[in-house]
Amino acid sequence: MILPGDPPVTIDLKRNARARRMTLRVSRLDGRVTLSVPKRLKEAEARAFAEEKAPWIRKQLATQPDLQTPVIGGHLLYQGELYPVVAGKGRVAKLTDGQFVTPGAAETAAKKLAALLKLLARDRLIAASDHYAAALGTDYSAIQLRDTRSRWGSCSSQGKLMYSWRLIMAPPEVLDYVAAHEVAHLREMNHSAAFWKLVDQICPGYEAPRAWLRESGNQLHAWQF
Repeated sequence: MILPGDPPVTIDLKRNARARRMTLRVSRLDGRVTLSVPKRLKEAEARAFAEEKAPWIRKQLATQPDLQTPVIGGHLLYQGELYPVVAGKGRVAKLTDGQFVTPGAAETAAKKLAALLKLLARDRLIAASDHYAAALGTDYSAIQLRDTRSRWGSCSSQGKLMYSWRLIMAPPEVLDYVAAHEVAHLREMNHSAAFWKLVDQICPGYEAPRAWLRESGNQLHAWQF
């Protein structure tokens, strides 16, 4: 469904057999607009609802961060700071002397930088997970990195930890909080008071990085690779 205007807005229309009313959502991560409606609702009614809510939709979209692509001569977000991206030699991108050195053609820079960020993220997340698991006297079975849109991490009942590799772009304390959060799930597979007590035990002051993710986490998804 397209909402007319300048610019036009694409709306994902989702029919839900259990829905009793229309629900409109604008993702803080990627600006995706979703309208969930009852299964048998006429599309004309859904369109009228979306047009009625057009001012609200555009207001929400206006707060989304601008999309950015790392290029040679520009910058890349890493651990909460912007680092220069410069041309270099070799086969892979490297982080050297406070700058990202990227070899090869300019059009391949983003892809090579993404590969480097994933390696850096894996090292940091393994170290953080090991640290917090040791603090709780527990262990995990595996770590997996993904480019998730709906969550920054998860812990399975089999002890497998999953993280978004984009956490390496966040301030270090934010990555540490997510690791502590997921490791705490190895002991408490819920969000009970006992769970949050564990998080506070191994990651004091977790409230600030948790708030950063809620308020600024969409900045990490603004980077396009």
